[in-house]
Amino acid sequence: MFPSFIWNFPEEEEGVFLTFDDGPRPEVTPWVLDQLDKYNAKATFFCIGKNVEMFPELFEEVKRRGHAVGNHSYSHVKGWGMETGDYVRDIDIAGDMIRSNLFRPPYARIGPNQARVLSERYHTIMWNVLSRDYNRRISGKTCARNVIPYIEPGAVIVFHDSVKCAKNLWVALPLVLEAIGKKNLVCKRIEL
Repeated sequence: MFPSFIWNFPEEEEGVFLTFDDGPRPEVTPWVLDQLDKYNAKATFFCIGKNVEMFPELFEEVKRRGHAVGNHSYSHVKGWGMETGDYVRDIDIAGDMIRSNLFRPPYARIGPNQARVLSERYHTIMWNVLSRDYNRRISGKTCARNVIPYIEPGAVIVFHDSVKCAKNLWVALPLVLEAIGKKNLVCKRIEL
C-alpha cells in the first residue's frame, strides 16, 4: 500500500538496524546508550518532540554518541482518523527540533494522504522485526525471542526507550546485542 516506505534494507550485507521509539527518556535512554557503547553498536532513535523539548541535553547526547535520530511526531499522534493538516503540523513541530529526514509514524497508523504529503520531505522508516517490548503481558526473554531468530543483514528492529517498555528492554536488549555479535553482524545507524 505504501511503496515508498522502507521496511528493511535488502542490499545490506553485514549490518542490522536497531531502532528505538518514543524517547528520549532519562529513566531509560542513558542505559540504552551505555548498552550500545558496550557492544560498539550504533542505532537510530525515533524521538517524540515533547521528549526532545523536555530533555534537550539527552537528545544531544544521543547524537554526540554517534547515533542517528528520526522524527516520531511531537505528541505521538495516530494518523488514522486525524485530519492530514493537523497530523502534518504535529510532525513539522517535531521536525523543527529533531532536524532529520527520517520519520516513523506512531503506532504505524498513517493514512495514504498523510503518507503522500510526508513523503515529500521524509524517508518513512518502518520495520520488519518487532520486539513487542511494549506488551506488559510478555517477558523480556520473550521480547528477545521475538527478535533473535529474525536477525539478518538489513533487518530493521524496533525497541522503545520508554518507561513503559523498560522492564522488557532491560532484559531483551543485551540478549539481542549479544546475538547480533554471535552472527558476526554490525549494528548500524540509518542514513539516507
